[in-house]
Amino acid sequence: MTALFNADTNGTATVTGMPLILLRLEGAAMLAAALYAWHLTGDSWLVFGLLFFTPDLAMLGYLAGPRAGATAYNLVHSYAVAGLIGAIGLLAGAPLAVAAALILAGHIGFDRMLGYGLKYPDAFGHTHLGKLGKR
Repeated sequence: MTALFNADTNGTATVTGMPLILLRLEGAAMLAAALYAWHLTGDSWLVFGLLFFTPDLAMLGYLAGPRAGATAYNLVHSYAVAGLIGAIGLLAGAPLAVAAALILAGHIGFDRMLGYGLKYPDAFGHTHLGKLGKR
């Protein structure tokens, strides 16, 4: 039987095989859904494009060390945060919050599709979707 996850030298499990493929496909689906929802809003694609990578500013947390960096990155790259911002925006009638949530959800989906997962506190390249870089 093939292992569904691998444990690294720290004993931390990362997903491999079909579950990894499904997680990446989920990311692609989230990106597609966010793009379609943005289309429905009629908002500017230029704004979407200009703001698409702003969530990566959370990586500046790594200037304070890997634990702080992972915490900042994971808070910003959480579907729960994007959903909360979107829900608040919908309930409050705040289209700017809805727009921010769509950009954030699309960005997270894009990252996950490419294999950039949530970070472990030991190193930026150590994610729940595996190690970044050469294997």
